[in-house]
Amino acid sequence: MPARQPLATASPTAALERWRRGVMESLNDPLFAETMFDCVPDVVFSVKDRTGRYICISKACVERCGLSDRAKAIGRTAHDLFPKHMADRYVEQDEQLFRTGKPVVDNLDLTLYPDRSPGWCITTKYPLRNTEGELVALACISKDLVDPGRNSLVDERFAQTIDYIQENFAEPLRIPDLARMAGLSSGQFERRMKGIFHISAVHFLIKARIHQASLALANESRPIADIALSCGFCDQSALSRQFKQLTGLTPREYRLMMRCDTDR
Repeated sequence: MPARQPLATASPTAALERWRRGVMESLNDPLFAETMFDCVPDVVFSVKDRTGRYICISKACVERCGLSDRAKAIGRTAHDLFPKHMADRYVEQDEQLFRTGKPVVDNLDLTLYPDRSPGWCITTKYPLRNTEGELVALACISKDLVDPGRNSLVDERFAQTIDYIQENFAEPLRIPDLARMAGLSSGQFERRMKGIFHISAVHFLIKARIHQASLALANESRPIADIALSCGFCDQSALSRQFKQLTGLTPREYRLMMRCDTDR
């Protein structure tokens, strides 16, 4: 049997990744995102440090908290700005992110709309590391469900079911069981998933599994087959098929790209 050829040390995809990261790291205004998100009133953007203090925050969030200007939010925490039941939820998510080092993706959360009335949003939080690789902050984006039809689809049981999917994605979850957890029929559950996330319940579950697999591929040295099983796929080929369909790369290609970027 011929000897296996060594993996290439670089690829066009990895080179592009190095290029774009190099450009972003060269910018002299790391707070540019704050200004950009000021133009999007139905999206709340913020960056917080490990103690929960706001480092930067978009205008939408400032207005919802009833503040006259951004400076009054900087250095304060969620409990300083939001009702306790909302702040408790936000802090729980933050602590999970800092404990695990993993993003929080597509969570349904209560929020305040511009008129200070409560509503629902879809939240994603991403860990931020310094040049030494230490986890020092998080970035958060919360997108309002501003369409009354979408907002009316969410209640506490449905939100709790989404939490359950996010926490137990590796288990053999069945849509009828999830629907019952949400107090809905399977058909009603599917319609709500498509109305809120614009994808089916099955695709939402696959998306959660692919997301966790991408984190493992980038940060762990385990065999791809082991990662597939730990993320809820029946085998490596199932992961490879779904991963390529969603990302355009095989798991092996994605791992190589991320390693090349880390080693640059």
